[in-house]
Amino acid sequence: MMRGPGHIATAVREPSGNITVKKEPLVSISDRYPILKKPMLRGVVALAEALVYGLKALSFSAQASGEEEEQLTTKEILMTMGFAFVLAVVLFVIIPTWAAKFIHSIADDPMVFNLFEGLLRLAIFFAYVVAISVMKDIRRVFMYHGAEHKAIHAYEAGAPLDVEHVRPFSTLHPRCGTNFLLIVMLVSVFVFAFLGWPDLWLRIATRVALLPLIAGIGYEIIRYAGRSDKRWVAVAITPGLWLQKLTTREPSDDMIEVAICALEAVKPDGEVKANA
Repeated sequence: MMRGPGHIATAVREPSGNITVKKEPLVSISDRYPILKKPMLRGVVALAEALVYGLKALSFSAQASGEEEEQLTTKEILMTMGFAFVLAVVLFVIIPTWAAKFIHSIADDPMVFNLFEGLLRLAIFFAYVVAISVMKDIRRVFMYHGAEHKAIHAYEAGAPLDVEHVRPFSTLHPRCGTNFLLIVMLVSVFVFAFLGWPDLWLRIATRVALLPLIAGIGYEIIRYAGRSDKRWVAVAITPGLWLQKLTTREPSDDMIEVAICALEAVKPDGEVKANA
């Protein structure tokens, strides 16, 4: 799936070997409500819309490959997003903040508890990424992820969009969603450190309530990093690039072909960057 300034496209290789591309106009709720384009708000909108488009792309991919007969309905998409949100809250909010209570015997500073909770959250996140990266189907997804990044790098470098010229480029990209997730995790560690240590349910409620703010901060950071060539910015995003070594893999030539087709479908006439 590739997202350009005006369209979004999903390219899928069918069982026959042909590549089919679904291209549709990129319609954002922020176009209807311009206030949502303001800093902090635009990050939350971008994250929600990315989830919706991602689920639609997966549904189209499964249908095109013959795994499903129908695409997901709006109700099914909302139910899937709701389940994913609940699972994320359990893994990255409830479990870490509950487990942090076990260090009471060696510390009594609320900030220490919150920092320990943040470290647990990071550990769970890394363990989750490592665990899914060994799954056969997920490894294939990560190979396509790498193909997307290579194609975008080639486009941004002005190289011809063919397999021969795209393959040498890196599978790591500073505007990747993996970087965004890691930044959100790190921002949450900093923000939650100053919230004190109330009872468990209040801790959970405040952390869930602050997720939009943290996502907004993370989006602004990744947006700035993608447009800056300052040395300190490059150093700051390095951990995110390291993490991409887990979430991307070297793709095969046929995967690169699919990525190129998706990028060609959304490529603007001017020199505007596309996002994976």
